Amino acid sequence: MKYQEIINRLTLEEKAALMSGKSVWETKDYPEKGIPSIFLSDGPHGIRKQEGEGDHLGLNASVPATCFPTAATLANSWDVDLVERVGQGLGAEANSLGVNVILGPGLNIKRSPLCGRNFEYYSEDPYQAGKLAAAMIRGMQSQGVAATPKHLAVNSQELRRMASDSIVDERTLRELYLIGFEIAVREGNPKAIMSAYNKINGVYANEDKHLLRDILRDEWGFTGFVVSDWGGSNDHVLGVENGSHLEMPGTKKVGQKEIIHAVQSGRLSEQVLNERVDELIDVVLELAHAEKQSVDYSEQHELARQAATESIVLLKNKDQILPLSSETKIALIGEFAQNPRYQGAGSSLINTRQLDKTVDCIADYPLNVIGYEQGYQRVDKENRVLVDRAVNLANQAELVLYYMGLDEMSESEGLDRHHISLPKNQLSLLNALVGTGKKIVVVLSAGSVVDMNWDVDVDAVLHGYLSGEAGARAILDTLTGRVNPSGKLSETYPINLADVPSSDDYPAEGDFSLYKEALYVGYRYFTSLDKTVKYPFGYGLSYTDFSYSQLDVTELGVRVTITNTGLVDGAEIVQLYVGKEVRQIYRPAKELKGFKKVYVKAGESKQIFIPFEDYTFRYFNKETGQFEVEAGNYLLYVGASSQDIRLVGEITREGTVDQFPASEQIPTYLTAQVQAVSEQDFAQLLGRPVPEETWKIGQELSLNDPVLKLQFAKSGLARGVHKLLAGLLKKAEQKGTPDLNLLFLYNMPFRAMAKMTGDMLDLPMVEGILTIVNGNFFKGLGQLWRAYQAKRKYQKQLS
Repeated sequence: MKYQEIINRLTLEEKAALMSGKSVWETKDYPEKGIPSIFLSDGPHGIRKQEGEGDHLGLNASVPATCFPTAATLANSWDVDLVERVGQGLGAEANSLGVNVILGPGLNIKRSPLCGRNFEYYSEDPYQAGKLAAAMIRGMQSQGVAATPKHLAVNSQELRRMASDSIVDERTLRELYLIGFEIAVREGNPKAIMSAYNKINGVYANEDKHLLRDILRDEWGFTGFVVSDWGGSNDHVLGVENGSHLEMPGTKKVGQKEIIHAVQSGRLSEQVLNERVDELIDVVLELAHAEKQSVDYSEQHELARQAATESIVLLKNKDQILPLSSETKIALIGEFAQNPRYQGAGSSLINTRQLDKTVDCIADYPLNVIGYEQGYQRVDKENRVLVDRAVNLANQAELVLYYMGLDEMSESEGLDRHHISLPKNQLSLLNALVGTGKKIVVVLSAGSVVDMNWDVDVDAVLHGYLSGEAGARAILDTLTGRVNPSGKLSETYPINLADVPSSDDYPAEGDFSLYKEALYVGYRYFTSLDKTVKYPFGYGLSYTDFSYSQLDVTELGVRVTITNTGLVDGAEIVQLYVGKEVRQIYRPAKELKGFKKVYVKAGESKQIFIPFEDYTFRYFNKETGQFEVEAGNYLLYVGASSQDIRLVGEITREGTVDQFPASEQIPTYLTAQVQAVSEQDFAQLLGRPVPEETWKIGQELSLNDPVLKLQFAKSGLARGVHKLLAGLLKKAEQKGTPDLNLLFLYNMPFRAMAKMTGDMLDLPMVEGILTIVNGNFFKGLGQLWRAYQAKRKYQKQLS
């Protein structure tokens, strides 16, 4: 061990205490023994360092910080260098604020458009997500702070996120849900990783030895520490034994007590505890001694503006109506022009230092704006007065510039969406504006996929996603042609939600979330079935045109020439997909294996090279338990999107094994008909029976059941508590502002109460509460009292 001398001077009580936080955001310190404390903070797209008493969900205010575009937005830039510069900006700001560990970036795969936290994740494709995350990590850590990619792994829904069990076959796990983390670890070398709340195939992620030791540490070479998500520690002792280091938030004496008892009883080896302490303080000592710096917030704002500009996606531009003419009379309509939707909701919510608003900025641009009308209320039913005013203004103009999108209640940490439609009052106003017969340009703000079937009625759609504090000027730069849009979608926009293969099972309301669609997520599914979509993965328009020519396939990669055939300078995102028509295993038709953003002046050409990598031709073989290469001919698709393929090449590869699992020959998976997967087919893919929901109404609740199940409790008092919580959530929904603390509590399993109440409760006390919930009031009350007395006695002994 690296720090044997320090560890030898620590008592068992001190070593146990180091495995839990000192507070909501700080690690435990022992200055007299050379161990300082470090500070952790949310920060996927901005630093959320709380003032005063901390809480995970943002109840207390945070210090002002730069709000960069969210991960979903940045991914549309496909620009690795830009993402690394944003990481540098985030790292520098964290350093200046005394934050040592940034809890980000988010790397979960966008399995469904309904996930309420998709705005915080990069892509439906793991290769793209991994490359961008690695760049973000390199940028952050260049400034003397640690990055924490999260949430490892298969954490694809918010409903019941702390008690859900993701059932997924090993190949899908390795090729889809882990490869992004693998790339991030191998190429970004993060100093920390956050485990997910959920179980994976029956084992909590924070206790999964196969995941945390065999794969993360031994296979990928991870050398940092693993931190639980806040309140995500189920069995703290098992977590430490199997590779987790830090339980957060601080549980004061609860976690320490569990570790001490485990060592004293022989359940946990003190040598294993020493190893975890050594691995943790290795990072702590490096971070605590990093040189502090200051930041120029005006430069941060400009970086946020550039990041937003490069990430804007032009979805439609009928008759080249954009860029806008300075002569056209424009009616500016929509509340989002006055109060922009520029970031997500939840633990990543930023107290923005500076916020650009369209109504304030538009006078700085050469546009003939005749007026502004709100048109709709952010969260409410249609307001006829506002609609009439907007229509009246539109009738006086030649063109309507309409700002619309999802509100904060539509997508947030802690809840999943029920549909992908835009708010009805905004669509109603759009219909009224269409009725004026004026040209309509829509500026869209949303952190995830929305139904776009209304776009047939408008002339142009510019999608800014959640573009951060400087997004308003970035959008105006693009609308006026100061900037040529170059962003492309990092997720597929289906025609209907029902077209998404997981739509019938998402979100899972029971104990198990069945990943029956396997590898067929996003474009992998749609291209395999040649299914029409609204906007494909990798799609985005420009104010110029690009041609592709001279494809040259070598043993090391592909070369292609890109020519700007238009009249303005621009950037193209060249994408490489790989497929295999003759195969022994099931495969999606195309999989992204490389990309490059290239800037080309009007009339010029550039040759680019996209290299082959270890990830390019491999697949995970369940029989051999490792990645292999299937022999044969591979098709190389080079194009402007997953569906707009311009050039096709071929290459032959030798195989590494001729042993193929029988589960790879299931007809529904071979043909990509995964919306019709039977339980028998899924069981064959898993290699074991599909777990069945066993809990029924009337059955006793357990420690791992979420609070939302109080509605089925035997105790009338418990059912009353559920009714109260449900009512409060309904009120928050009506107000349009998600109550994150209530959502967290609603989805929290009972066991988490012992870790999230600041030492008010421990596990025996929670067991007493559960006895009351299950209809044994006086027995439970006695349990609770005895457990409380035992806890007080133990705390006095420790003191």
